[in-house]
Amino acid sequence: MTVFALLDKISQYILNPLILLVFAIALVVFFWGIVKFISSETADASREEGKRKIFWGLFGMFIMISAYGLIRLILNTFGIPNTGGYLPF
Repeated sequence: MTVFALLDKISQYILNPLILLVFAIALVVFFWGIVKFISSETADASREEGKRKIFWGLFGMFIMISAYGLIRLILNTFGIPNTGGYLPF
């Protein structure tokens, strides 16, 4: 097994599922923030909490997409085939 194959397997079986899991958690936080924001029409504290959850959910999704892109950039720079991509881009 070459170093490139090892890096591809690490990317495929460890990093990509981990990124997908954290992305899913950020998506849940985002939607929970939306629900919190909409359900508390008059309570300013709850609306602020909802806004914070929406922001951190979006921030988490942005970071995970960036991490996925960075991993793909590194793999493509060194000519390592990326066989374990879960995201469509």
